[in-house]
Amino acid sequence: MELILLGIYAALIWLVFIKKKWLPWNITSQVIVVTIPVVALAILILFMNVVTPSSSDVRAMNYVIPIVPRVTGQVVEVPIEPNRPIKKGDVLFKIDPEPFALAVKAAEAKLAMDKVALVTAEASQRGLQDQLNNAIAKKTAIIAKADLAKKRVEQYGQLAAAGAGRRADLEQAQADVTNLESEIIAAEATASEVRQKLSALTETGEIDEVAAARAQMAKSEADLGVAKYDLEGTTHYAPADGRVANLALRPGVRAVQLPLAPVMSFIEENEPWLLAFYHQNELRYVEPGNEAEIFVKTHPGRIIKCKVDSILWATAQGQMPISGNLPNTAPMAAPEQRIAVRLLVDPKDRPLFLAAGARGAGAIYTEKGKMIHIIRKVFVRVSTKIDWFVLKLH
Repeated sequence: MELILLGIYAALIWLVFIKKKWLPWNITSQVIVVTIPVVALAILILFMNVVTPSSSDVRAMNYVIPIVPRVTGQVVEVPIEPNRPIKKGDVLFKIDPEPFALAVKAAEAKLAMDKVALVTAEASQRGLQDQLNNAIAKKTAIIAKADLAKKRVEQYGQLAAAGAGRRADLEQAQADVTNLESEIIAAEATASEVRQKLSALTETGEIDEVAAARAQMAKSEADLGVAKYDLEGTTHYAPADGRVANLALRPGVRAVQLPLAPVMSFIEENEPWLLAFYHQNELRYVEPGNEAEIFVKTHPGRIIKCKVDSILWATAQGQMPISGNLPNTAPMAAPEQRIAVRLLVDPKDRPLFLAAGARGAGAIYTEKGKMIHIIRKVFVRVSTKIDWFVLKLH
């Protein structure tokens, strides 16, 4: 763009001083002619760098998800190829499910046994109340028999004293009273034991045996859920649309649950990040929603329309380390770090494939100095045409 402006200016000077000779062509006019474009271009460029800042470092970035298997096992199938488009939900790999299916069956069998134990414990709890009722009823009946036996002892005693009864009948009646009193004590002991069990209920109103059986069944249900979860983990699916890189799996390889050793890297393609890097004093007028234009080397001559999403107001230099040491206030020799601006691609350009790592340049058009935005747009369009040329000698 500078060359175009200089060309127009040179044509105007030639017309005024050489062709038409409207003004004299001397040392004074020559100095003025040379000084004016230099000063004017300097002022124009400095003003443009503020109201419509440009960046020569625009990068396309994507989320990279390290794929780590949920379970450890032998890989039996890898139906994908690296660097090929993959849809969300496609199978990435499969691990031999047989050991995990057996674990599910074992957990199901254990849960069935615990359900039977719970039913038995609940039946035992219901039987305790029946035992208490039976013990009370039995005690009442025995007390009635004991009272009758005591009366007979009294009667036989009177008859024996008068010489009208047999001594053996009296002794038998006394033995019956003793036996009945023993049965009363036994019935009372049974009732007390049952009452003690019924009084020792948990917060849910259950005896210890029922509570323990219910807790065991809940644990078995959890174990079954974990076993099913592990079985589902033998088939790993794509988390989003994207591509796979660093594929280190083949059938027969043992996949291991190690977070630091992913079996592949999955690169998302749905939401690429476009970051434009600027010096800190270039962003004074940049705001979310500002129009932006970029171009990348992978698509020569293509202008990609964007909007400013946000400014990432943080760099590594601004991070305060959390430690027991006081901040070091010594002079910093590190260079100033740039600030990243996130750009969102307009809907009409979103189908354009932006490879992760694609580089380019672009500009942001703020709400200030709109009259000279056209100059920056011409600069951008001229610059993107240069990407058509491959400047190498081999």
